[in-house]
Amino acid sequence: MRIRFTKMQGAGNDFVVIDETRGALALKRAQYRFLADRHFGVGADQILTVRPSPGAGIDFQYVIHNADGGEVEQCGNGARCFMRYVREHGLTTKAAVRVQTLSGVIEPRMNADGRVTVDMGAPIFELPRVPFDTAGLTPVVEGGWERWRLALGTHADSAIVSVAVLSMGNPHAVQVVDDVEATPVAVQGPLIEHHPRFPQRVNAGFMQVVDRANIALRVFERGAGETLACGTGACAAVVAGIRLGLLDAQVDVQTHGGVLTIEWAGEGRPVLMTGPATTVFEGDIEVPDFA
Repeated sequence: MRIRFTKMQGAGNDFVVIDETRGALALKRAQYRFLADRHFGVGADQILTVRPSPGAGIDFQYVIHNADGGEVEQCGNGARCFMRYVREHGLTTKAAVRVQTLSGVIEPRMNADGRVTVDMGAPIFELPRVPFDTAGLTPVVEGGWERWRLALGTHADSAIVSVAVLSMGNPHAVQVVDDVEATPVAVQGPLIEHHPRFPQRVNAGFMQVVDRANIALRVFERGAGETLACGTGACAAVVAGIRLGLLDAQVDVQTHGGVLTIEWAGEGRPVLMTGPATTVFEGDIEVPDFA
């Protein structure tokens, strides 16, 4: 099968974007893995698919597959690229669209400065909905919210980390660290991602608070590993920081790929994420059948 694709990036989080508005390609998990492979395919953190509206009041459906081929609920940096893609490819002339994802409806909009703002919806704090298993655990209360202590292994000397847990349509465990660059993300990331307390795995965030309006962030993403930026991870980190009493309502998030601006007015209110979205190149690729 030969398919047309667009390579895009948002703050260094890179994507292969595919248009299925004119017909479904019915790609298999192995074919998504092939497209994401940086040696044999195009190379990407995630594969984003644009599909037609699934119902009234919705402009498009947005489907996300991680580099491991698994479908996931949400991707914030991808949502900004999605908005730029549908505009650049003439699929809409609107400045803002309503997009159906696996976890609900989001609303990205183009700004005059070329950046994209995405209404990511309200964060989810109900732990069974994350999902996160608290059986036998006692939370540590901080700033009116809770952090949870997790042992990263079964040995007596296994590292213990303290994480704030929430969902931005996908699960996040946010850890506050003194120095994000010195933190062993490559070691702790996969242990947190696959921790048995998270039955659907989790995105592991490592947040350094610079001041009340600035943080530095690294995220080990579920099914993708550490990426240059993670939009939902930035949202989750800022929300966690606000609820823990560490941050103000608008925060600039410094990632390895660039700066994202996150705004949150409090519980029940949506999280707004603003950042860049860039087209890198377009092309065609022959995708093996993997029968």
